[in-house]
Amino acid sequence: MSDSQPGPTSSTGGMSDNGYIPGDDTWTQWRNIFAILTGKMTDEGKEQFRIARDIRNEAADCKRCEDQRDYLLQYSPIIRFLGDNIRQLGGDLSSHNIYCRRCTSRKAGGFDPEYGILLCANEMKDQGHMEDTMAHEMVHAYDHLRFKVDWTDNLRHAACTEIRASSLSGECRWAREFFRRGQWKFTQQHQECVRRRAVLSVRARPGCKDEAHAEKVVNEVWDSCFRDTRPFDEIYR
Repeated sequence: MSDSQPGPTSSTGGMSDNGYIPGDDTWTQWRNIFAILTGKMTDEGKEQFRIARDIRNEAADCKRCEDQRDYLLQYSPIIRFLGDNIRQLGGDLSSHNIYCRRCTSRKAGGFDPEYGILLCANEMKDQGHMEDTMAHEMVHAYDHLRFKVDWTDNLRHAACTEIRASSLSGECRWAREFFRRGQWKFTQQHQECVRRRAVLSVRARPGCKDEAHAEKVVNEVWDSCFRDTRPFDEIYR
């Protein structure tokens, strides 16, 4: 596959200039891991290694993702609560429209009003990460049904639903930020995480000019959207 092929090779056992060695056998994998650990593989080589690994593990990753998805749909309190509230608005999210796929971009998931929820099987770190991701995308689904979000042209709508999804899903709780993302602040950590993720999301949209524009839009809707915890009575996690 073209996106996992190495660049020009040197004469050192097939190793490319960026330190990545193509191949699926165990010995080659250990050589690549050793190159990463010793700093001999460049960022480009690490990306090629990651892509090749994701392609190699696609079937297993998707199977694990589907098993965890089905478990969370049945047993997770936050997922069941959001699912119930989405059904009350006339929607339905279940295994038939929550898809596990290998993603080529570095993201955990996404929501599309027409197709449902995408879970990036190759980016899921553990079941807790998947629960946060599913909850995040289900808040988007709830907002789409409850508030008629304009996903294409209205940056304020995009900022508001991202603020709510990041705040209510649990992905910005203190333990997640502290242990996984290295954000070690004890005060205002939750708000800073939500704001940071909302700005990044708005910045990635075609209608956003630059980071200053994204920050301005987020600030304009912050107070009302951060306080809005529907369908929860308060921030759940």
